[in-house]
Amino acid sequence: MLTRLKAKSEGKLAKQICRVVLDHFENQYSKELGDAWNTVRDILISPSCWQYAILLNRFNYSFELEKDLHLKGYHTLFQGSLPYYPKSMRCYLSRTPDRMPSERHQIGNLKKYYLLNAASLLPVLALELRDGEKVLDLCAAPGGKSIALLQCAYPGYLHCNEHDSLRLRWLRQTLESFIPQPLVNVIKVSELDGREMGDAQPEMFDKVLVDAPCSNDRSWLFSSDSQKATWRISQRRNLPILQLELLRSAIKALRPGGLLVYSTCTLSKAENQDVISEILNSYTNIMPVDIKEMARTCSQDFTFAPTGQDCGLLVIPEKGKAWGPMYVAKLKKSWIT
Repeated sequence: MLTRLKAKSEGKLAKQICRVVLDHFENQYSKELGDAWNTVRDILISPSCWQYAILLNRFNYSFELEKDLHLKGYHTLFQGSLPYYPKSMRCYLSRTPDRMPSERHQIGNLKKYYLLNAASLLPVLALELRDGEKVLDLCAAPGGKSIALLQCAYPGYLHCNEHDSLRLRWLRQTLESFIPQPLVNVIKVSELDGREMGDAQPEMFDKVLVDAPCSNDRSWLFSSDSQKATWRISQRRNLPILQLELLRSAIKALRPGGLLVYSTCTLSKAENQDVISEILNSYTNIMPVDIKEMARTCSQDFTFAPTGQDCGLLVIPEKGKAWGPMYVAKLKKSWIT
């Protein structure tokens, strides 16, 4: 098995870095991140350094698997005391770029674990989901964050939305692979344009996650089609417009007193801090929620770049902590309009 994994990893290495994208990122991120960009770039262009966390599925728990992970030197994520960290969520990671093989999808059999970038659990934990709450995952595919939310609590209602029909199929399969049938009854899957959700379901949800479409830095760097990559870069300036429209819709769908978490997997300030600043400047009833404590507690597992915002965190990858990029911002809808 190890030989097969090694071959897989080397196959990844053979993927060509897209020069058009790298030059574009070089120009932008060297200004935005300064010296930190050199370290980040070295990780992003070296798949052999990438790490994969293992999120155990509480609906098909395997004591043997957990024991095996301990023996292999894996440790639990968030060994510090986060303000919100449910005991039911078990996530393991290794300091080395080890990768467990993915389990195959089999109808009727629940998977025991989900492989993910550990930083993608931060938006889930920032949402602080409690039993019985109504929660919306506005851009839910491929489904990892929905799966993670269900490791934290039993929501009264979980609405997983995905506008892209191909990604929607992926989302449905992920949910089917991890969630037992009785729980499927509290989950609704829809294919609505996320920008219309607020009008369709105004003030319906206690918690909303907007894991927005973004310049996915990791995958863009390995675009195999340079023409497509050039087109993506030319369209990149339109992404903040879409992200703002999704957030405005999410705010409408959120009840007063509810929490909203926005996340991306890009380093881009225009898609991260600038989007959140625009929202805070244009709403009197949307308040920033300080999440600096989360960064302090997680510093042994993650490296953070300064964002200039108390309500926003940016995880940047470095060797041994090759997680991210992941931007997370937390907002609250007040009762005042």
